[in-house]
Amino acid sequence: MKIIITGATKGIGKAIALKFARQGFDVAICSRTPADLRAVKKELQTISPYIEVISRQTNMQSKAQVEDFAREVLEKWGRVDVLVNNAATFTQGTFLAEPDGQLEKMVATNVYGSYYLTRKLLPVLIEQKKGHIFNICSVASQKVYPDCSSYVISKFALLGLSKVLRQELMDKYVKVTAVIPGATLTDSWSGVDLPKNRLMDPQDVAKAVWNAYDTGPGSVIEEIVMRPQLGDL
Repeated sequence: MKIIITGATKGIGKAIALKFARQGFDVAICSRTPADLRAVKKELQTISPYIEVISRQTNMQSKAQVEDFAREVLEKWGRVDVLVNNAATFTQGTFLAEPDGQLEKMVATNVYGSYYLTRKLLPVLIEQKKGHIFNICSVASQKVYPDCSSYVISKFALLGLSKVLRQELMDKYVKVTAVIPGATLTDSWSGVDLPKNRLMDPQDVAKAVWNAYDTGPGSVIEEIVMRPQLGDL
């Protein structure tokens, strides 16, 4: 079995990569930082000598790099069982006060990267008549949060992409799940002075993704909404 995960060297993406590797999946990962890729690849390979790990430095804002990543995976594997569109960027800012270009950066990473990668891989999933796409959205895909203008816009768009894919792929036997987590202990919250119980553990999100994947062919979990036990921050 084969899984592709973007932004897989930290946080939710890394937790998902480790979870599926422990289940025997071959794993393809991408990230912008070569050192992080090498470290996570090494960690994945220690789980089992039998799994294959593909890693590639990829800037999700670059359509060419995203498509090169997809091409490399398909040339080596020829199939895909699970795609996790996880890579994202977050910068605070209100609509008028945020710097010019912030929306473009957010949308390029949080939406276009997932769009281009999915388009490149989708013909294979459709031909297989089997596969599962997970888009890691956010509670900001459903609700406007203060000082997060462009991030909210991009995450609403990613949830919209998930709904479009679900509608178009239901008769192709390709599952689509939007994962909608609240505050999770990732780099987005680095430097914030909060008790750990106010943030979710990325491993809990990974478990939820695995459970959604591990369902029979006749059902699909369309959305997973998760929040810290004490609610939103």
